[in-house]
Amino acid sequence: MASTAVPDLKQQLRQLVACPSVSATDPKLDMGNRGVVELLAAWLETLGFSVELMPLPGQPDKANMIATLAGRGSGDGGLVLAGHTDTVPFDEGRWRSDPFQLQERDNRLYGLGATDMKGFFPIALEAAKSFVDKPLQQPLIILATADEETSMAGARALVKAGRPRARYAVVGEPTGLKPIHMHKGAMMEAVRITGQSGHSSNPALGANALEAMHKAIGELLQLRAEWQSRYHNPGFAVPVPTLNLGCIHGGDNPNRICGFTELQFDVRPLPGMPLDDLRAELDRRLHGCIADEKIKLEYAPLFLGTEAFEQDIHSELVKTAEKLTGHSAESVAFATEAPYFKSMGMDTIVLGPGDIDQAHQPDEYLGLERIEPMVEVLRGLIAKFCL
Repeated sequence: MASTAVPDLKQQLRQLVACPSVSATDPKLDMGNRGVVELLAAWLETLGFSVELMPLPGQPDKANMIATLAGRGSGDGGLVLAGHTDTVPFDEGRWRSDPFQLQERDNRLYGLGATDMKGFFPIALEAAKSFVDKPLQQPLIILATADEETSMAGARALVKAGRPRARYAVVGEPTGLKPIHMHKGAMMEAVRITGQSGHSSNPALGANALEAMHKAIGELLQLRAEWQSRYHNPGFAVPVPTLNLGCIHGGDNPNRICGFTELQFDVRPLPGMPLDDLRAELDRRLHGCIADEKIKLEYAPLFLGTEAFEQDIHSELVKTAEKLTGHSAESVAFATEAPYFKSMGMDTIVLGPGDIDQAHQPDEYLGLERIEPMVEVLRGLIAKFCL
């Protein structure tokens, strides 16, 4: 059939890497992903998929892609193979080769996004090719999202739209071919304290924001200890929730009373720790530790955050993935889009060919030896849940 018009796997990855799609909190570095999803859409349409591009609200240069190979069955069955199309920024001058030109050396494919996670898409297409002429009972859906590396805006837009509808989802993040059934959540928060500046020789002339922040930090550390006493999950390498004091800025001179300071911190909650509950507790405790009416404290998230994720280890999806990979399901500390698919009623795992220690690094690569095993795993999953 017309699938011969689709480039081979390496050429697909070469074209995807050559299409920059950096997402960054810095507007000067941030890009769209339309070029990437349009490439994928063209190839998938050639294979017989029905393709829809969904621009993000107010950002026409960024879009999700939903490509569906329809099944004969009815209802909301089927399998989603999902990945994000954006990459992080790259370190100028630290790459041995152009990050946007795929290079093959040392039995590896080097390029920005090769492992995190543009490399997943050609593998998914290769697996899908085996089924385009077969009578699927349930749909096979290949999903590509925008802005995972920053705001998760693509995944949030899908949840809001209630799409796609399916029974199972595989998120192809780099897991070293091991199925992942749970990961921690991610929160990044800020505490801003406004006092009153004045001459340091007379403390009564002002209200020291740094001293108030000292109290706030003490409260955060106390809360961290309480959380770590209250919550524990031995399935994680670090079995407790973490709270990291990341950066602090404030004041302008040693002989002035500090009038303003800001602290930014990171929380990694375990499954069973909803973000709304944690933020309500943070807000209450932080405001409760400041009694000085001259001091104003503001607490706010830096981004919406991502919930922790857990899929029942005894579910059919996890057991099938364990059998196909030969690995028992594990946990990871990094966050993914998995909880968004889970929230839409899909059994979900994270499973991909790359390694997380290659992600966000100069000279990022995907090992060639990982490609065919991952294709075979995806073929097995498609056969199980779509045929």
